[in-house]
Amino acid sequence: MAHSPRLVGVLGQKTALKRAISLHGPATSTRGGRSRDGGLERFVPKEQVMQTQVEEFLRVLAVEKGYSDHTIAAYRNDLTQFMTYLASEGLASWQDVNRSHIQNYIPYLKQREYASSTVARKVAAVKSFFHFLVADGVLRDDPTAAVDSPPVSKHLPRPLSPEEMARLLAEPAKSRTPKALRDWALLELMYATGMRASEVIGLEMDAVDLEAGTVRCLGKGNKERILPLYERAQEAMSAYLENGRARLLRGQDETALFVNHRGQPLTRQGLWLIVKKYAADAGIESEVTPHTLRHSFATHLLDGGAGLREVQQLLGHTNISSTQVYTKVSTRRKREAYDKAHPRA
Repeated sequence: MAHSPRLVGVLGQKTALKRAISLHGPATSTRGGRSRDGGLERFVPKEQVMQTQVEEFLRVLAVEKGYSDHTIAAYRNDLTQFMTYLASEGLASWQDVNRSHIQNYIPYLKQREYASSTVARKVAAVKSFFHFLVADGVLRDDPTAAVDSPPVSKHLPRPLSPEEMARLLAEPAKSRTPKALRDWALLELMYATGMRASEVIGLEMDAVDLEAGTVRCLGKGNKERILPLYERAQEAMSAYLENGRARLLRGQDETALFVNHRGQPLTRQGLWLIVKKYAADAGIESEVTPHTLRHSFATHLLDGGAGLREVQQLLGHTNISSTQVYTKVSTRRKREAYDKAHPRA
């Protein structure tokens, strides 16, 4: 069975690592290990052994668990940063890491002024990796087992008001250039479905069924969901597909639904810049990101009487607790409206 070049490289590293360990036992010295090849001794640095084990962990996440490239990149960055921290502490082996190193890593991250959610994510990545090392037989004990995950400060998402949302959606609709048609379709689609940024830019041409008024979305864990489009979103998508996309493609053969001015798939950064531009044009002073549209979608649905379970399914949340935060947002908005409008408030 053929493997991708990336996977072949990782498997090759793992083979070399196993050869070194079989000759010299588990790497416990910070000086590394030695393997023999054709009668010649070859030095295997401990740092390389550590990196190979990280790559094997990432391979499992990608191949066996089906994690996205974006998630894999985040894990790689988090574990690379942790390895840099360990090197500064004079450690060059996973076997040398103990509970105190993990506990000291948390204030190390906080000193760099990361948000509490970012610190929690980085620690979670480290904990997942050590769980893997124990399960894979590399370690006997898990140094993260007795380390509590750092608390996360929960901030309620700030959705746009319906009036602000209407102003935002009206901006690209003022023009009929290929870019404006694309941007109109993008914003209408995001507000119609509550899709994540990664889900939107990952859409292929065959994902949209204008006749049925639906879009097929592939979310986290490769879970598919079919989302409805309201009439205005269908109109915007139709205008883009008929009069915008082909002109942006410039004759290129591309299957991505949304493309940039060079006819290449739109990137996350490109989507972010589009949303920021139209928010500024609409005179919206609060920060607006692609995720703001997702927040607004969920909050406005709940304000309109939609059930929590229905919103959960539309958002693609695995746990209902992830959706329940929007009930707090909806309640807060109703309280603000009450305080503003009631004569006795």
